[in-house]
Amino acid sequence: MALDPKSEEAAAAAPATSSKKKLIIIIAAALVLLGGGGGAAWYFMHQKPDHKKEVKHEEPAKAPVFVTLETFTVNLQPDPDEKFLQLDLSMQVASPEAAELLKTQMPAVRNRLLMLLTSKTATDISSMEGKQQLSDEIIAEVKKPFSADAKPQEVTGVFFTSFVIQ
Repeated sequence: MALDPKSEEAAAAAPATSSKKKLIIIIAAALVLLGGGGGAAWYFMHQKPDHKKEVKHEEPAKAPVFVTLETFTVNLQPDPDEKFLQLDLSMQVASPEAAELLKTQMPAVRNRLLMLLTSKTATDISSMEGKQQLSDEIIAEVKKPFSADAKPQEVTGVFFTSFVIQ
């Protein structure tokens, strides 16, 4: 049986047209993707910075300011034996100005601390918790204003550099 020459042409033309359509669709899709990617890249590269955003400038950390006190040697309250405490400490303050104020008031500072230390027993301050409580009490004592119209002192920490009970 012989095939009709028209049907042979139709059979050969059908795959060629469908192949051309697929090729055109693939090329069009590639162009759309490339165009969209290029447009997005251009948009982000040429976008103006937002001036409304706040720029945070962190200040460099300030060096701590310490005031070192002379050695305290005090008698502790008897429990049952009499003991004494030899103590060296440094106080951390908020600023150099606060350090200068403490230095000018050093006799009052030492008096307050001597009164506090002599009220303690060896048992009160021998443990870690006792030392921490003593540190908190020292801060509270030193923070008290030196006169009725003065501001509280800016003491932020107490550091024991020597702590001997005998």
